[in-house]
Amino acid sequence: MTDQQPDEAPLVAQAADPEDRAVEAALRPKNLDDFVGQKRVRRQLSLVLEASRLRGRSADHVLLSGPPGLGKTTLAMIIAAEMNAPLRISSGPAIQHAGDLAAILSSLTDGEVLFLDEIHRMSRPAEEMLYMAMEDFRVDIIVGKGPGATAIPLELPPFTLVGATTRAGLLPGPLRDRFGFTGHLEFYSTDELELVLRRSAMLMDMSVNSAAFAEIAGRSRGTPRIANRLLRRVRDWALVHGSEQIDARAASAALDMYEVDARGLDRLDRSVLTALITKFNGGPVGLSTLAIAVGEEPETVETVAEPYLVREGMLGRTPRGRIATAAAWKHLGLAMPPTVAAAMPEDLFSVTPDGFDGSGSGVDSWSRPEG
Repeated sequence: MTDQQPDEAPLVAQAADPEDRAVEAALRPKNLDDFVGQKRVRRQLSLVLEASRLRGRSADHVLLSGPPGLGKTTLAMIIAAEMNAPLRISSGPAIQHAGDLAAILSSLTDGEVLFLDEIHRMSRPAEEMLYMAMEDFRVDIIVGKGPGATAIPLELPPFTLVGATTRAGLLPGPLRDRFGFTGHLEFYSTDELELVLRRSAMLMDMSVNSAAFAEIAGRSRGTPRIANRLLRRVRDWALVHGSEQIDARAASAALDMYEVDARGLDRLDRSVLTALITKFNGGPVGLSTLAIAVGEEPETVETVAEPYLVREGMLGRTPRGRIATAAAWKHLGLAMPPTVAAAMPEDLFSVTPDGFDGSGSGVDSWSRPEG
């Protein structure tokens, strides 16, 4: 049997597809003790939930922020399970009118957990209604129009709102301040991803050795969702090739077939770097021009490829455009010309990873090449 061609959708994209959601439902941990990684957030959240149980009251509202695929939805489900409360799931884009939110809030039961994914994309009228609901557990329903309009107060049962966002900076201050606990989820280390993969492999009844776990974890961009997705693709490769035991060679061969390299870069990532270096001599070049060079939409390059390339220190964003760093030249096996290194902006050598917010011009710190 011949190898299957890779899907067109990026295998290392952080967004979840329908298959991911179905598999994640089976692999998700059911309590905080089983949740791998995020030790600081897990410890703090455990204290918040335990105190709420001792008081016999609903937990404070919780805001979870961080990149996609790190476990925000899973934590929301765990909060409901730990509080022995029902869970209601919705999302910011689905709530475009205040009436939409009022319908959800009015149907909540005492102690219920309401999970709003991508809460920063909720409409402004609904957002303003949420202020009073979170603070006073009531909303005002406007009946009628014009001078004859009347506000009817509607009392709500105590509930816990769990908001999830990938862009916490877009949340207005009044909304952010109403959350009793805010947890920011960080990217996972390779060791933590290996633990995630071991648990998933056990649930999927897979035979995988330690070297294979390390190989997959190293290519997973620090994201459990991607790690589990790659594990399924390795499982498929092993099934087709009749490998009962998945070792590092099998994992590497499978991921190489799907064009995910040792640093976790996929076809799009390498296309961006290759075009930037070979066609524009390392930059700077504008986003639209770069997108045309790789045959993708600018939004795809900016939201799918750039975040990881910047985090890995391979791409810089400057006021004049995108720049390939020395790490990018090295990863592609190319030597950076001294003239290109000398023309690099000084701020590329001083900005640290902690200082990058995804919108500035810096990249992870790196050393200027000799010569």
